[in-house]
Amino acid sequence: MNSELSILQLIIDASPVVQAVMVILVIASVMSWALILGKSRQLSRAKRMAEDFEQDFWGSSDISGTYSKLTMRRGTLDGLERIFEAGFSEFGRLRRKTSSDEIIMDGSTRAMRIAVSREADIVENHLPFLATVGSISPYVGLFGTVWGIMNSFTALGNVQQATLAMVAPGIAEALIATAIGLFAAIPAVIFYNRFATDVDRLLNRYENFAEEFSTVLQRQAIRRAGQDAEIQ
Repeated sequence: MNSELSILQLIIDASPVVQAVMVILVIASVMSWALILGKSRQLSRAKRMAEDFEQDFWGSSDISGTYSKLTMRRGTLDGLERIFEAGFSEFGRLRRKTSSDEIIMDGSTRAMRIAVSREADIVENHLPFLATVGSISPYVGLFGTVWGIMNSFTALGNVQQATLAMVAPGIAEALIATAIGLFAAIPAVIFYNRFATDVDRLLNRYENFAEEFSTVLQRQAIRRAGQDAEIQ
């Protein structure tokens, strides 16, 4: 308890510059943890939705039926659902306008590629903030430490005899700034690396689905061309 009170007292007695550094680092830490919790929920939901959609999609042979179900809740689609909807929608639109399989496949593939890019923007959003906090927080804390130690040694110039009791509080409050900087930086770095890995895996999953779905659409286009040839 006394240790907690002494640390609190050191923070209260710190110079305005060191206090400002501590406040900035605490705010950065709070924002980082809020982002960490939100990003964890977002990525967990995205992975769960991707698994559910792939299970439903590959377990069904009625692509048009799957598309019809998704169009009924177009405003609430997520991840793979948006990629599928973009590709199949463009496939159907071009198929009504042209008989060229190459144009149809290029258009649907391009639509899915754009959809994957948009999903990448969504899942990567705010990750640079974690990287920034993780990289600069130790230096911000170090600045506060250097400033506090500099003030402590400057104050020694005004006394005849320097003692450890005189310089220790200033050095201690300065070191608290470094500790807070590390407290903000370490979780940010850990979770940034974790999220970056999760995002890469998720985007690879999206891209793989887009490639596999392109193959499915190509089979449909070939089948349709064969049927048209038989009619003629």
